[in-house]
Amino acid sequence: MSVGWDEEGNPEPSDLGYALVRWRRTLWHDGAKLYATQIAGMFIGAIGAALAIWCVLAFALVGRGTPAPFDPPRKLVVRGPYKYVRNPMYLGAALALAGAALFYQSVSLWIYTAAFLILMHLFVILYEEPTLRRSFGEEYESYCKQVRRWLPKLKEN
Repeated sequence: MSVGWDEEGNPEPSDLGYALVRWRRTLWHDGAKLYATQIAGMFIGAIGAALAIWCVLAFALVGRGTPAPFDPPRKLVVRGPYKYVRNPMYLGAALALAGAALFYQSVSLWIYTAAFLILMHLFVILYEEPTLRRSFGEEYESYCKQVRRWLPKLKEN
């Protein structure tokens, strides 16, 4: 099979190579040049991924369980990132999505990130919090009074 090339040196649209060249151009835009938003997206995405991984480790090491409903933590996790917000794992995932949206400069990824946050908020309110109240009772109630759901409390002087 021969590969056809156009006047600009690109593979013909019928070739797999064409798809790869087009993908590379959408990823890097002007060649290998990164834009500030892409660099910011990489940092935000990395912070989000690191936060989510930290949360999974906290579930495993402190809570003696996993994020999966079939093997939930046996102990309420209130240390690490859970000391500051009650749902840092979802925040980490949202930051990773936002980082990808910035990196790829994608409106559809921003919409997906917003939908993810809305769905996670509903999931937390309608399922997760009632389940944790049943599982951990007063310990969870006390935790809820001290730690906010999504945003950390600002320090008061």
